Amino acid sequence: MGNDFSSALRPAIVMTILFAALLGIVYPLAMTGIGQTIFPEQANGSLVRNAAGRVIGSTVVGQAFTADRYFRTRPSAAGKGYDGLASSGSNLGPASRALVDRVKPDIARQRAEGVEGPLPADLVTASGSGLDPDLSPAAALAQVPRIARVRALPEATVRGIVIAATERSPFGEAHVNVLGLNRALDATPRR
Repeated sequence: MGNDFSSALRPAIVMTILFAALLGIVYPLAMTGIGQTIFPEQANGSLVRNAAGRVIGSTVVGQAFTADRYFRTRPSAAGKGYDGLASSGSNLGPASRALVDRVKPDIARQRAEGVEGPLPADLVTASGSGLDPDLSPAAALAQVPRIARVRALPEATVRGIVIAATERSPFGEAHVNVLGLNRALDATPRR
């Protein structure tokens, strides 16, 4: 009986080591190599660089824009804000008192900045990951009066920049990448 056990144990150990090496080393290295070869920009985080070559952000991970002259992203639930190591949603439901208490200051800030009418939800609520780099066109357009006032630009010009930056997808809703929008805004000459 001892001989039967050892003859059955040996193939199990060999297969465990083989699959651990195959799925733990070979497969990840192969996928990394394929990603780097076929999709190098995406595999390296879709980084955006300025004219000097310095990394200023990513098209797939949001960042906080706090200056009044920039479009703001949606609030982040990731750590202290857009921390990739703390990415997660709040898991607070629409009837949650904690969510209402968290959203109230954001609503007050939007109203103080002159946003009128119904607020787009993405101006005051975090995304599922807390790292969303995009806004709905309505959320971007709601910020146009503030941006136009601070930058001394006509609202029509700023609205045109938002419309030009709006990306439409056949599989999802239209969205505006905030980093791209703010870069287009910075490239706009003042009057």
